[in-house]
This record gives sequence, structure tokens and C-alpha cells, in this order.
Amino acid sequence: MPSPMGCIEAAAQTYFGKKTEDLSITDAALLAALPKAPSVYSPFKDPQKALIRRNLALKSMLDRGYITPDAYAVYINEPVPTYVERKKYTAPYFVEYLRGVLEQKFGDLLYTSGYKIYTTLDLRLQEKAERAVAKGAGDLARAGMPGVEIALIAVDIKTGAIKAMAGGLDYQKSQFNRATQARRQPGSVFKPIVYLAAFKHGYTADDTVDDMEVTYFSRGGGEPWTPHNYTKRYYGRVTLRTALSRSLNAATVYLANKIGMDNVVATAKSVGVTSGIYPRLPSAIGVSEVTLMELAYVYTTFANGRRFEPLAYDKITDRYDIKVEDNAPKATQAIDPANVVKIRDVLSAVVTEGTSVAALSLNRPVYGKTGTTDGYRDAWFIGFDDNLTVGVWVGRDNHHPIGEGMSGSRTALPIWINFMKDD
Repeated sequence: MPSPMGCIEAAAQTYFGKKTEDLSITDAALLAALPKAPSVYSPFKDPQKALIRRNLALKSMLDRGYITPDAYAVYINEPVPTYVERKKYTAPYFVEYLRGVLEQKFGDLLYTSGYKIYTTLDLRLQEKAERAVAKGAGDLARAGMPGVEIALIAVDIKTGAIKAMAGGLDYQKSQFNRATQARRQPGSVFKPIVYLAAFKHGYTADDTVDDMEVTYFSRGGGEPWTPHNYTKRYYGRVTLRTALSRSLNAATVYLANKIGMDNVVATAKSVGVTSGIYPRLPSAIGVSEVTLMELAYVYTTFANGRRFEPLAYDKITDRYDIKVEDNAPKATQAIDPANVVKIRDVLSAVVTEGTSVAALSLNRPVYGKTGTTDGYRDAWFIGFDDNLTVGVWVGRDNHHPIGEGMSGSRTALPIWINFMKDD
């Protein structure tokens, strides 16, 4: 266990960026007030609660004669520290995500024990992610679409380790992490789950389905629903490979209806979707909201059949370099190897002959799917190569349209390609 002095030193660095000998009276009073519950009374989380707790400590010092009434009157009006350390962080969205994960595990010890945390982040890839996101936002702004947000996450397909994360354009303006916290409609990036469910039921990529205008009626007496293809064109009898590569809504819903939405929902859960999926046909084309992180891990499962738990750190040591925890990858086999071959085949066809042919510019095998929601409110591309799964989301926080015609292939895919380019 770390010594009490070590805990104070760690807290002094965390809250003030100072050594213990440089702490002021009010700094020391705040640290004295924190041990009851640092995660509750942190000035970074709730400045008002922190101020009240600190001033109680100052009042105790006054009552015991450690400070004078005049000094007390001055000290209680000093502000508590703000979270200025954010400005020094590399990958601030990732750091805050990891802080939340570790706070769940260690509670108050996270803030007082002087732990050294070895993360999974790859700084080179993180810099590439931030550059790709910034360039994508700049391109959209120059095209007359300012104010668009972008999120990107990169995951190692062999370990499930997070290698890069951008939760938005500017952490100083908004700490909301659109990679992990924003639940949005995924549109067509959900569709491969439908095809995987079909493969589990014996279908192959060369089997055929009907792509035609069909109206579906709810057993519960709801409104009739007719799915339409993006181009309003229908192709009749098509293979599953063609249906996914061209992102045909009508054919995908036809397939989901044939195999049953209960099977689609079960397949979604088996490959890593943790959000609730509405068990009705519109969910087959992506109306149930999910996060970018969920989808990145779903596509990682597509890549090799193994479902990983998100991994953000490798190990933790204390201030004496004694190991506190090893954090090995945790995975379960979620897709039969034969079906991994099938899902990779159809996701490859999306790139070689479908909506993502621009990715051929990378000159190596890549796999993935675009997605666009009604009114161009959300645009996606999730894909992988032999090393990384990378997910990109583009949209507005207020759910307003990005802009007319701003599909996943026009907005998210170029950002993905930019990130995936060799240096």
C-alpha cells in the first residue's frame, strides 16, 4: 500500500499540479476535505460541493486556532481549482473515458494512491486520428457545412485494445464523448448483422432474396411500413452479396423478415451490441440507437469471430512500481470460422463493387460498410483491415441534418480513408 505521504503527493499533483511543499493553506484545506469521498467532492466534478467541504475544513482550522479570523475571511472566498490539467492531456476524450472505467473499479483510491496506468493508446495513431477528424471537419466547413461533429475510434482486431479515440472536435468546448456516449441511429452499418444472422441459418452469400417494394403489416395493428431503397430503384432477385454491397433496404428487410427479427436481435447481442434493439423490422436497417464504440467492437468481431471486451489499459502499478493489476484481453468466440469467411466476403464486396469503392485507393484488402440515416442526420463508416477496426461517425449534436446528400460515403468514408492511409 502507498504511504500516506505518497497519497498526499499524488493528490497534490492531481488537483493542483504542485508538490506538497508548494501547497497553500486553501489547497491543503481542500485536500483535507476530500478523503471522505474524492469522487464526489472533486472540484473537477462538483465545484460547489468541493467549496463547501473545503470551507468546512477551514472553519475547523479557525476553531482550533490554526488560522486567524482575518485569514479565514480571506481564505473562504478563494476559488477552488478548475480542471486546467485538461489542456495538457494527450487524447483527452480517451483519458476521460479511461478515468471513468477506473473510477468504477477503484473508487476513491484512483485519486489518492499514486497509481501508474499503462494505457493501450498508440500515440502515433492518436495523432493520425486527430488530424483526420480535423481535416474532415475543415472539408465540410469549406463545403458550407460548419458546426458538424466527428468521432473516431480505432481498435486492435487481435486484442480489442483501443489504439485511438477522438470523441469530438474540441474537448475544451465540449467534453461529451461522441465515440462512447452518443447513441445514434446506425443506418446501414447495422445491416451486416442481419446478413450474419442469415449465415447462421444456413444462407450463403450467393443465395438470393427479393429486392422489391413490399408493405409490411404489424401483428399488433400498427401502421403499415414500406421500406424504400436509397435510390428508389429496385433490382428484383439479387444475391445476398449484391444486396449488402449495394446497401439495398428492401432486400435487407425481406431477409430479416424471412429469418425473423428475434434471430437478428440475438445475433446483434452475440457480436457486441449492448444497447437495446427494437425487435421490429425497421431495426434491420438501423433505427435502434447504438454507440460508435459498440459498432467498432461489432466489426472487430466480424474481423476474426472473437468478441472482445473494450480494453483501454494494459496494467497498473503503484508509485513503487509494484504491479496492482494486469489487464489481459478478454474475448469469447462469437462467430463460427465458416461464417467469419462469409461476413468478410460480403464486407469486402461493399468495397470492391458497392458503396465504398473509394476505399480501393488504399491498395490493400479492407472491409466495411457505410451508413446514412433519414434526412442525412448521421453518417458512418465502420471497417477493418488485417490490423485495425476503425469507426467514424459524422453528425450534429442537435440531430439536425448534416447537409443535403451528405451520406456516409461522402462524409465518413473519406475521413476513414485518410486515417487508414500509410504514413
